[in-house]
Amino acid sequence: MNKKSCYSKMENITHCENESVQFQLLLYAVTYLIIFIPGLLANSIALWALCGYIRKRSKSVIFMINLAFADFAHVLSLPLRIFYYINHTWPFGHSMCMLCFYLKYLNMYASIVFLMCISIQRCVFLKYPFQAKTWKRRYDIIICAFIWIIVGLCCLPFLFMRNDGPAPPNSSLCFADLPTKQINLGSSVAMLTIAELAGFVIPSCIIFTCAWKTLETLLLKNKVFAGDAEKKRALRMVIMCALVFLFCFTPYHINFPFYLMTKLNMIMSCPHRKVILTFHPISLCLASLNCCLDPILYYFMTAEFREQLSRHGSVLTRGRLMSRESGSSIKD
Repeated sequence: MNKKSCYSKMENITHCENESVQFQLLLYAVTYLIIFIPGLLANSIALWALCGYIRKRSKSVIFMINLAFADFAHVLSLPLRIFYYINHTWPFGHSMCMLCFYLKYLNMYASIVFLMCISIQRCVFLKYPFQAKTWKRRYDIIICAFIWIIVGLCCLPFLFMRNDGPAPPNSSLCFADLPTKQINLGSSVAMLTIAELAGFVIPSCIIFTCAWKTLETLLLKNKVFAGDAEKKRALRMVIMCALVFLFCFTPYHINFPFYLMTKLNMIMSCPHRKVILTFHPISLCLASLNCCLDPILYYFMTAEFREQLSRHGSVLTRGRLMSRESGSSIKD
C-alpha cells in the first residue's frame, strides 16, 4: 500500500510538472523575442554614449557602463535561447548551453549590485558634495572589477546545479530542460540563504534606504539648494533604481525559496507545485526585462546622456544640410 501511495504521488508530481513545461517554453520564446531587438539597440546606444560622449566627471558613469555591459552580454545570448524555445532542440554544444545559462544569472546579480552602487553613490554625493569632488574614477573601476570577480564566483553554483556530469554527445537539451543535480538539505539551505541575503535582502535594504535618504535630503530641509536641479536628478536616478529592482528582481527572489523546496520535493501538493512552477519562468522573464528598463534609467535620469545624444543628432543634421547645400551650389 505504501509503495502504491508513493508511486501515485510521483505520478502526480510528474503530471504537475509536465503541465508547466509547455507554458514556460511559450513564455520564454515570446518574452525573449520581445526583449531582443529593443534590448540590443538600447544597450548598444547606451554603451556608445556612456563610453564616448559623457563628461569624465559624470557621477556613476563607470557603474552605468558596467550595468549596460552586463545587459548587453545577456541580450547577445537571447537569439540562441529563442531558437531553443521555438525548436526545442540545442545543436550548439553543451559548453555554449552552459555559457548562456550562466550569463542569465550573471546579468541578474551583476545588475542588482550595480544598481545598488549607483544608488549609494548618488545618495552619498548628494549628502556630502565635497566627497564627489575628491572621488577618483579609478576607485569606481577597482570596485567594478571586484564586483565582477565576486558575482562571477557566486553565480557558479547555479551552473554546477545544472551541469550534472558530462553531457551525452547527441544531447539536444538545454536551460530549464537540463537535469537538476540532487544536493542534500544542508547545502540547499546554505545556497538559498546566501543567494537571498547577499543577492536580494541586503541590496534591497540598501537601495530603498538610499531612495528614502535622498528624498529626505531634498524635500525635508526648509532651504533652497544651490544645485537643486542636480539634486532632483539624483533623486530620480535613485528612485528609478529602486523601481527597476522592485519590478524585475523581487518576484524571482520571493518565489525562489518555494521553487527550491518544490525541486527538493518538500512541497508535494499538486496545486501548490503548479503555482510555484508556473510563476518561476514568469519571474525569470521579469528579471530579463531589466535589459530594456536600464537604458531608460540612463536616458531619462542622466542629463549628460540626453545632452550628448541631442548634440550628436544636431551635428549629424547640420552635416547633412551642409552637404545638400554644397551639392546644390555645385549644380547651380
